[in-house]
Amino acid sequence: QVQLVESGGGSVQAGGSLRLSCAASGYTYSTNCMGWFRQTPGKEREGVAVVLTGRGSTYYADSVKGRFTISQDNAKNTFDLRMTSLKPEDTAMYYCAADPAPLCGSWSLVTNDFAYWGQGTQVTVSS
Repeated sequence: QVQLVESGGGSVQAGGSLRLSCAASGYTYSTNCMGWFRQTPGKEREGVAVVLTGRGSTYYADSVKGRFTISQDNAKNTFDLRMTSLKPEDTAMYYCAADPAPLCGSWSLVTNDFAYWGQGTQVTVSS
């Protein structure tokens, strides 16, 4: 129904910035919630940021508040994660996701049961 493709990952020095992009295609009309998640080997996937598309309401994990920003571009059917002041602990595989649920909020960061997922893009932050 919905296909998501991430891009923009790479290697960066601590304190640097990266912008991840997620391109959505298919039946995207009901994807009210969009988000970014990350995972490292041996750890559970964790929510980074989510946005309720209709209202533009955003929710962030405490570890990234003030450093990361999630945004959407309806005309291009994309949404981005802008990351600044990157730290080594931000190193992970980052996934974009979308869900038709009418509401999403801070709980979405921990339940992370979105319906559609991208393939992931690696972010590596070195000291």
